[in-house]
Amino acid sequence: MEFDEKEVDKLAKLCRIECTEEEKKALCHHIAGILKYMQQLNEVETQGVKPCLRVQETHANVLRDDEVGDLLPREKFLENAPAHVGGMIRVPPVIKFTNP
Repeated sequence: MEFDEKEVDKLAKLCRIECTEEEKKALCHHIAGILKYMQQLNEVETQGVKPCLRVQETHANVLRDDEVGDLLPREKFLENAPAHVGGMIRVPPVIKFTNP
């Protein structure tokens, strides 16, 4: 598959990002390299190869017990917050309601 700057323009529009000409050329080069590598992987014979769920099948997740530690005083904690109201961190709205 050929990947050119026209394709980068399409992707940029879909992703709603703006790219300079240098960025477009760099993206075109990098994505073409990725596609070339993927084509190379398609040529690998995988018939009869057992599926692998983890890179290291012998290692399981090692979990530790939760331990309650010292808590920061509220004032110290709020010093790191960009904005706070009434002792709570103020965050921008996640869901915006519109009137029908």
